[in-house]
Amino acid sequence: MTTVSTPVWGDSRISALDDDEVRRIRTDFPVLDQEINGKPLVYLDSSATSQNPRSVLEAEQEFYEQRNAAVHRGAHHLAVEATDAFEDARATVARFVGVADDELIWTANATAGLNLLAYSFSNASAGNVGGGAERFALKPGDEVLVTEMEHHANLIPWQELCRRTGATLRFIPIDDAGALRLEEAAKLVSGRTKILAFTHTSNVLGNINPVDVLVRMAREVGALVVLDACQSVPHLPVDFKALDVDFAVFSGHKMLGPTGIGAVFGRSELLNAMPPFLTGGSMITKVTMEQAEYLPSPQRFEAGTQAISQAVALASAANYLSETGMERVALREAELGQRLVTGLTAIDGVRVLGPAAGEERTGLAAFDVAGVHAHDVGQYLDELGIAVRVGHHCAQPLHRRLGLTASTRASTYLYTTTDEVDVLLEAVAQIRPYFGVTATGGKA
Repeated sequence: MTTVSTPVWGDSRISALDDDEVRRIRTDFPVLDQEINGKPLVYLDSSATSQNPRSVLEAEQEFYEQRNAAVHRGAHHLAVEATDAFEDARATVARFVGVADDELIWTANATAGLNLLAYSFSNASAGNVGGGAERFALKPGDEVLVTEMEHHANLIPWQELCRRTGATLRFIPIDDAGALRLEEAAKLVSGRTKILAFTHTSNVLGNINPVDVLVRMAREVGALVVLDACQSVPHLPVDFKALDVDFAVFSGHKMLGPTGIGAVFGRSELLNAMPPFLTGGSMITKVTMEQAEYLPSPQRFEAGTQAISQAVALASAANYLSETGMERVALREAELGQRLVTGLTAIDGVRVLGPAAGEERTGLAAFDVAGVHAHDVGQYLDELGIAVRVGHHCAQPLHRRLGLTASTRASTYLYTTTDEVDVLLEAVAQIRPYFGVTATGGKA
């Protein structure tokens, strides 16, 4: 059993952020300094959308005030400055996840990135081949393998790809605790497997999947590996090259950045062989009335006007996290995750999803309160100024497997205090009495 004292990515010489440092960090986030319903805001929904430090807000404003222009299109001074800022942002974010500049493609978000991959593979399957693109083509008899814990964004695009190509979608099941059944994965991965797509860490369970084990299985059969890193890049030190994945996606708004910006990592040799998805201006070398020739990656996948100011702001977010120290952030969140799961488990009638107390998890906990619907739980907490996520968290198959239709999720970040976790725990302990639910789950 892996414990939080020996994280898979950790360095024993590095310490977690402490409460004093977190209190200082909070002064950088203006949105946190407010009251909801007369109560101090307790923001525990960072896995859905994180908040922005002033430096990120100022970076985007400064771009609009000083160098707003189209990139890669003009020769005038502002256009050159805008292009430099845009590409410098790419280099900063690429460095943050351990990849080369030309291996990072800007997208609107991670969902757009996964659809980019699926549709590019679909274009290869439709005969848009050449330059090695045939390796991405799928046909009847081929298989795409995902897991039972996937966010819909890493499930539906592959469902649709299989529908368009005649390939078969299969999934690695989970056990009752939510862990992947790796013995079943070993049986499912075969010579028919062309793509293995899975989440690095579940947005419901908070577990950290064994990337090395799954990559090794895929490598043995020549399958491409797609990693959904939405919940890992903001919270863990991540190096895509070290993880040895072929593709990965993440979103800016989950890592202190703005909405409307995300990224796809892909190995350079793969990206330059893939057919483009969106086509138009800025991604071509030559166009005639009959055909077009395309630029190499990343411009090959960046048709039209990009989210320029958002990319600049995302780079500022990456710098903020780097300066804070991602291992320190991750250790802090691991401590908060343990505080959450230990406290919630001790409350009568509360079931926590995912790893048990003492087992490795990120700084989130999804839970079910017996006899009280998750939406009622969320409304009760909101009245106390506590912001959490309720529903199926875009993971209906996972909830169905665990015998639920919805859950309540509390998620922390580098600006979360231990006091805020305790405020949540005290509030959750009062939910069943407030709604008049008995020990057996019925109404009193």
